[in-house]
Amino acid sequence: MTRSRLLRIALVFGLPTALVCVLAPTLGSVRVSLAKAFDASVPFDRNVDAQILFVARLPRTIAGMIVGSALATAGVVFQGLLRNPLATPFTLGISSGAALGAMLAITFHWALAVGPFSAVPLASFVGSLAAVGMVYALATARARRGLSTNVLLLAGVTLNAFFSALILFVQYFADFADAFRAIRWLMGDLDVSSYQPIYAALPLLAVAAIGFAWLPRALNVLTLGPEAAEARGIDVTRAQRVAFFSASLATGAAVSIGGPIGFIGIIVPHLVRLLVGSDHRAVLIASALFGAAFLVLCDTLARTVLAPIELPVGVVTALIGGPFFLWLLIAKR
Repeated sequence: MTRSRLLRIALVFGLPTALVCVLAPTLGSVRVSLAKAFDASVPFDRNVDAQILFVARLPRTIAGMIVGSALATAGVVFQGLLRNPLATPFTLGISSGAALGAMLAITFHWALAVGPFSAVPLASFVGSLAAVGMVYALATARARRGLSTNVLLLAGVTLNAFFSALILFVQYFADFADAFRAIRWLMGDLDVSSYQPIYAALPLLAVAAIGFAWLPRALNVLTLGPEAAEARGIDVTRAQRVAFFSASLATGAAVSIGGPIGFIGIIVPHLVRLLVGSDHRAVLIASALFGAAFLVLCDTLARTVLAPIELPVGVVTALIGGPFFLWLLIAKR
């Protein structure tokens, strides 16, 4: 894996991603002309194309790029950390914790806001952090050093079930309007309506990106097992912690923007591996780009297929990801 090959991979995946992300905001029930939207001779308050592009669709497209990229790379890291091809960003209960936080904020009408975080994204992110802390505490308590990946999986599955039960319990007390709003959020939705949620998530995603940039060599060796990694000079405990916290942070930030959009973290990494191989240096770059394009494309389909009715983007990704996941289960039996 040379630098020239990494550059070629970045170009091969980056150019289609850029094309999708440029064209997506122009598509919808009302077509937008980029030439008219960027026409400086027309004031913004009278430029309908510019208003639709910059106020309604561009924030949504940027959110799709960020969420898709974060979930795809988090899926790569979790699969490498757990050495499980079926692991996803939501395997360890992070999405369930975030969903519980959002459900509480919606049902009980919390109005607390911190900086650019409004109540629902803030509660969602705090819930994901609580889930991360619980899973990490359980995984480290049963391991002599580092993280016990078996306990990590078991704790995540258990917390998923527990938080799902709590979500149903809270939903029982919600009125019809709050229940509908919560269900819509749980389906995944990129209709952020402003740039504020994106601004709030960027610092968190930047920290996660630093961890992802450090991880490829460690993940390549960790796939051989902790003992083999230590024999090759890898600090296994440090690598496991960086992988766990960076992927969890990226997942929590992504869920706070768009809700628990499933299947991105399992579809994209496996498709990318079929195309570029298993080297994590290439897989992480390609997954970040392909994940962004994939989610933006799914969101465009959600907006246009049944227009003016809009489907939740999580439904579209599930319709595509469900059959693929079943095929993967059969192929990896």
